[in-house]
Amino acid sequence: MSLDRTDVERIAHLARLAISEPEVPEYTESLNSILTLIDQMRATPTDGIEPLAHPLNAVQRLRADTVTEANQRDQLQACAPAVDNGLFLVPKVIE
Repeated sequence: MSLDRTDVERIAHLARLAISEPEVPEYTESLNSILTLIDQMRATPTDGIEPLAHPLNAVQRLRADTVTEANQRDQLQACAPAVDNGLFLVPKVIE
């Protein structure tokens, strides 16, 4: 698949991009290069290759999903001017 000048102008119009007349050939060439790369990637045989979550096959260091902090809401809200049902109440600033 390759794009011509009309395709690039249509894409630019749809994307609301303002490209000048002299830039159209450059964009056409760049987009065609990208499409060529995509075609090459699609043509690469990948049968029998398992997909990876990360290209470097690195292991994520994850911590346990446990609560480590004590609930201090009551202490923190003790100095608040107004609270209601565990929520801080703030004055309305936008009418």
